[in-house]
Formats: sequence, structure tokens, C-alpha cells
Amino acid sequence: MNTGKVLLGVLAGAATGALLGILFAPHKGSVTRKKIIRNSGSFADGVKGKINELLDDITEKFEKVKEDVSEFAEQKMQKNGEVKKEVKAT
Repeated sequence: MNTGKVLLGVLAGAATGALLGILFAPHKGSVTRKKIIRNSGSFADGVKGKINELLDDITEKFEKVKEDVSEFAEQKMQKNGEVKKEVKAT
């Protein structure tokens, strides 16, 4: 599954849960706001962690693609050099 879609789903779920929690909150608004402020730090840390995981995953995939392209280019250059040698030999 695409990591970006998972992250988007997590964020959408968290926002929906927060909205429903506020709508059905058993406390006064001032108490609810204080709770939200207290819990927002852990939520922000969770989001930062997911974003860092996503960036690490993208970086790993980019490095893999870069290596594959380099190997492919080297193979083609070697093959091209062999063809030139055969053409000169004939």
C-alpha cells in the first residue's frame, strides 16, 4: 500500500476522531480546549514521526533507483564499447 495514502488515512482518521470527541465531549469548552492543548503535542510528535518514516522510505527508494540506473548505464556503456571494438576489427 502506498505510504502517502496510509499517512493521509491516519491524518483523516485522527481529525475525524478529534471532531467527534469535541462534539460529544462531556466537559465544558474551556476544559476541552485545555485537554486538546495538552494532547496536541503527542499528536504532533506522532505526525512528525510518520512524516520522517515517509521521507526515509522515499530516500531509500530514490537511492535504489539511482543505483539501478547507474548499473544499467554501465552495462550499456560496456556493451557499446564491445560493439565499437567489433566494428573496428572488421
